[in-house]
Amino acid sequence: MAIYNLGSVNIDHVYRVPHLPEPGETLASTSFSSGLGGKGANQSIALAKAGGQVFHIGAIGEDGRWLADQMADAGVDTQYLSVIDVPTGHAIINVDDEAENVIVLFTGANRALTEDMVNEALSDAGTGDWLLLQNETNLGVYAAKAAKAKGLRVAYAAAPFDAEAAIEMLPVTDLLAVNHIEAAQLSKALGVAATDLPVSQVLITHGADGASLRSGGEEIFVDAFKVDPVDTTGAGDTFLGFFLAALDLGQSAKDALGFASAASAIQVTKVGAAAAIPSAEEVEKFLQEAQRVR
Repeated sequence: MAIYNLGSVNIDHVYRVPHLPEPGETLASTSFSSGLGGKGANQSIALAKAGGQVFHIGAIGEDGRWLADQMADAGVDTQYLSVIDVPTGHAIINVDDEAENVIVLFTGANRALTEDMVNEALSDAGTGDWLLLQNETNLGVYAAKAAKAKGLRVAYAAAPFDAEAAIEMLPVTDLLAVNHIEAAQLSKALGVAATDLPVSQVLITHGADGASLRSGGEEIFVDAFKVDPVDTTGAGDTFLGFFLAALDLGQSAKDALGFASAASAIQVTKVGAAAAIPSAEEVEKFLQEAQRVR
């Protein structure tokens, strides 16, 4: 099956800092790098590297053509990534010595998508395919409704978190992906426990404490692998991409969670977001070595 990802594509500007800036503070960075990023792009690359067939739906400006090339090189089908007369989105990312980060986004072309772009991308999609969405683009609800009408399953990462946007998306969502902070925020907004969120499948990541999946009244939990993190940017996107690709390729939910956990563990040991996402072969090797250690 195929996975269609309506998602952001950004130019990431990453500044390494000794600590995260305080209000009013001028802080010298110790290093700087610029590269491909955005939740959507990260997820698409993770999906592709995990072995999934992924079509990216999105938009960039003329200044971002090189981003499309990098995504294609990673195995993402970019035929539905439009080049429009709006600057490419970008992110200013501060990463401290504890691998924590603070991110400022400029949405740019990511929120200039049209219904025609979505309709064209989904024209060949059908029953059994997935549509993946998050909150860094416009037209999420429109795309989800269009996908459901064609028999697709809808996965939604409620990030960057916006309670109003999340609540609007829940009725058309089959798989909700949130971290534990987002789960608590959504639970509070709805006035229900995290175990009662009104979606058939809920994936919650807990960082170094692992991840859980609630599906059909059953809850599956996996521990996180113990690693020394260097940069946590994109870890959640990597986890979701590998998890969804593994499900789409026929793995059990438990195995898919383990596969995703290993992928995100590898990813945080490297600097960067998309550039740090491992291949399926790296993940399989990591899992084999972890099994031998046990």
